[in-house]
Amino acid sequence: MNNNPELSFENTAVAFASKSDSELRKTYFLFAMMNQPWLVGFGTAFINIALKLRLPIKGMIRNTIFKHFCGGVSIADAQKTMDLLAVYNINTILDYSAEGEESEKEFEKTTEEQLKLVDSAANSKFIPFTVMKISGISSNRLLEKHQKKETLSDSEKEAWKRVRSRFEKICKKSQELNVRLMIDAEETWIQDPIDDLVYEMMERYNQEKPLIWNTYQMYRHDMLANLKKTNQLATENGYWIGAKLVRGAYMEKERDEAEEYGYTDPIQPDKKATDTDYNAAIKFCLEHKDRIGVFAGTHNEQSSRYLASLMVEKGINCNHPNYWFGQLYGMSDHITYGLAQKGYNVAKYVPYGPIEKVMPYLFRRAEENTSVAGQSAREYLMVKEEMKRRKKA
Repeated sequence: MNNNPELSFENTAVAFASKSDSELRKTYFLFAMMNQPWLVGFGTAFINIALKLRLPIKGMIRNTIFKHFCGGVSIADAQKTMDLLAVYNINTILDYSAEGEESEKEFEKTTEEQLKLVDSAANSKFIPFTVMKISGISSNRLLEKHQKKETLSDSEKEAWKRVRSRFEKICKKSQELNVRLMIDAEETWIQDPIDDLVYEMMERYNQEKPLIWNTYQMYRHDMLANLKKTNQLATENGYWIGAKLVRGAYMEKERDEAEEYGYTDPIQPDKKATDTDYNAAIKFCLEHKDRIGVFAGTHNEQSSRYLASLMVEKGINCNHPNYWFGQLYGMSDHITYGLAQKGYNVAKYVPYGPIEKVMPYLFRRAEENTSVAGQSAREYLMVKEEMKRRKKA
């Protein structure tokens, strides 16, 4: 039993224990650049143009932003990253982050990659989850038509059958190999059919424990109510919920879309409302711990401490298999390593994939670090503090 809910995320020696002096200097340089929004905008535009012109810049990308935020170009290439994290009792969630594909050939390729990930997780005690996006195996247009309840053409009906078949195959193999499967949330205009698919698989495979997990973006003002409704359905039908709680990833896009098409903005009025609902969701899940497993995907120190303190209050062991913390690889190491040192289940989301296909993900990380209040500044100052500490030592 964990009797020490007080977590310190201030120890830079713990946060950067895995980084050599040279790696720390590279991290310092990277976050110093991301502290300059104009530089991020210029760099993003330059890389886009350079890749389209096939200029030889992949080596530069791989040794800078790709190396910091990604594990490698393949599962095998990411093994070194996974091994290093495991030394510090940190788990890995491999995320095949190739985005923007719209062909049946690519959907099948992504499905096969997901099945490989299930195999990898089944053979490693340090890969507790696999993760996927439904848009990786379906066109966004097809998901959008389902959301709007538009009539599908015969070819679209066949395409939807293939989407279901791909997802069922991945879920079935996850169940056979006892591997948790986490489905990422996406934009509100395609989320409803994603939820329908996930809850159908939850009812099928979560009878004994949370095996299939859905993601709840708490920057949506309706999400806490959605979580409670899901719990009611799960209780009535006798299955577990796997709840990954995040604040969210599409806020600006969502607001632009709502304004353009004239519907109610689905996003919370401000960050405080998001924070309030996020912590309320944590509390709700812990109040229904006999039905809900929790994965707190957050870079927020207060929310991490809150979950840890509630676990102690409810008498839940810090390494209970239904309770997890997670951060993105390359971000918030002070939280990840601090939790791991205290014995909590914690995992890094480690994206991987061909460099040119992972670029949309990397651009989001760079933009996020400039737009999230204090994120890049916080990382930058902690790295700077650790460099000073090492110099004195």
